[in-house]
Amino acid sequence: MPAPTRTPGRLGRITVQGWFHIALAAMIALVVTGSFVGAELLSRTARVSDQLIDEIQPARAEALRLQNALLNQETGARGYVIAADSRFLTPYTEGQKAERESAARLRALVGDRATLRQDLDDIERAAAAWRREYADPLIAGVSLSAPRPADPATTTRGKAAFDHLRALFTTQNSHLNQAKKQGRDELEHMRTVRDWVLGGMISAFLLTGVTLALLVHALVARPLGGLRAASREVALGDFQRRIPAEGPADIRAMADDVEAMRRRLVAELDASRVQHEHLTRQAADLDAQAVELRRSNTELEQFAYVASHDLQEPLRKVASFCQLLEKRYADVLDERGTQYIAFAVDGAKRMQILINDLLTFSRVGRVNDAQLSVDLERTLDKALANLAAAAEESGVVIERPDGLPEITGDPTLLVMLWQNLIGNAVKFRHPDRAPRVSITCEPDPDADEADETAKAWKVSVTDNGIGIPEEFTEKVFVIFQRLHGRDAYSGTGIGLALCKKIVEFHGGHIWIDTAHTDGTRFCFTLPRTTAAPAGITTPADGTAPGRTTPEGQPV
Repeated sequence: MPAPTRTPGRLGRITVQGWFHIALAAMIALVVTGSFVGAELLSRTARVSDQLIDEIQPARAEALRLQNALLNQETGARGYVIAADSRFLTPYTEGQKAERESAARLRALVGDRATLRQDLDDIERAAAAWRREYADPLIAGVSLSAPRPADPATTTRGKAAFDHLRALFTTQNSHLNQAKKQGRDELEHMRTVRDWVLGGMISAFLLTGVTLALLVHALVARPLGGLRAASREVALGDFQRRIPAEGPADIRAMADDVEAMRRRLVAELDASRVQHEHLTRQAADLDAQAVELRRSNTELEQFAYVASHDLQEPLRKVASFCQLLEKRYADVLDERGTQYIAFAVDGAKRMQILINDLLTFSRVGRVNDAQLSVDLERTLDKALANLAAAAEESGVVIERPDGLPEITGDPTLLVMLWQNLIGNAVKFRHPDRAPRVSITCEPDPDADEADETAKAWKVSVTDNGIGIPEEFTEKVFVIFQRLHGRDAYSGTGIGLALCKKIVEFHGGHIWIDTAHTDGTRFCFTLPRTTAAPAGITTPADGTAPGRTTPEGQPV
């Protein structure tokens, strides 16, 4: 088949999609025609098969039942005449009922087949004549008190009538067998025609497939092969290699576009070299700025540390001298003067606490930056030991897992994390119920288990305290942010900010679970380094089974 690109005229303007549409239209026409023919053949095959199964075969069986019903009538009538016993009339009467039922079913089965319907009509008429002219008069003439033999002439006449019935039976059976044979022959013929049609359709499909393959090779594969070879040479650095344009219209258009792209690349190559040199200089400048930024951040951290450290001494002096003034001139100062001195001492002490907290905050990740294998169980024990007095005073009950995992981190910072979270739970307890703190630990369900670097532990600290409104769940992690006045709860508002910095320093994140409304639930993640201890199990209700402190005594 000649390549369409080399044929002038209209064929050269047909695209690959157009050629495929032509082939597809031919295949669709073939499929539709074959489908109609196949459907008609299958319909006729099914119809003939249904006639054989649902009509002819049941009709043959029903004809046998009809014949048996008539034979039962003949036997019953003859036995009654011979024995003059009324019991012999049962087969006769039941045979008539069975005859009527079989005749009705057989008439429905033969339908509009004239020969079979005529056979049935002849049998019914002959049976009625036999009963009318022989059986019924003979039965009526039998005397039960004085039985006498039947008249030979009547018996001969009745036998002749029933022999006629037998002949009709034979004719009916012959016609039914003939109908069965015709149905089977027609079914076999339809199957043969169907097989030939299906074979022709398969051959046509194969021929169409071969034609389509040749068409694809001539119209698509060969032009695309030339385009791919030329493009590979350009990709290997031969930017002067021209891209040939051949094949159907759309492939030629694509080759022209690739050629235009090659020319554009050649034009942009020199400009890109200049731009690369410019970017190299910019990268060097950015590296220098990054170094300067790291130095500036280090100086800022150092300044915060030095400032918070060096400010403590003047504050201690202010507080000490104010207390000395109050002690020495107590008899001179009036009540308002004493109050002013108390305000100054309280302000100095609060400033000293604030500076100490700021000092602690600035040290996270700078001073206490040890990266050790830390047992969270031991850090929790230390934190609870530090909070023993507050726990005993509040009567808090602390529930904790049977075991906690080991991670890589700073043990001092992790003790501070536990201490701040549990200390907050004790501080902000509900006035109407005994404080309770529940600690759970489980693998983080949101982490990608297939990624070893993403595996983490999810730890929850839940209390039944006063809770935190949902609109403040982000604000509480900002340094120096407070939700209550100092007269209600003491503190500087730096504890949760410190927790956030500690967790992020260890590569995790911390948040408040807003779904928990009966108190507050802090959740945080820590990168996983080892498998969980056997004791870590988390029930479906979110609580953690394990050790529980007696009231007021931490574990």
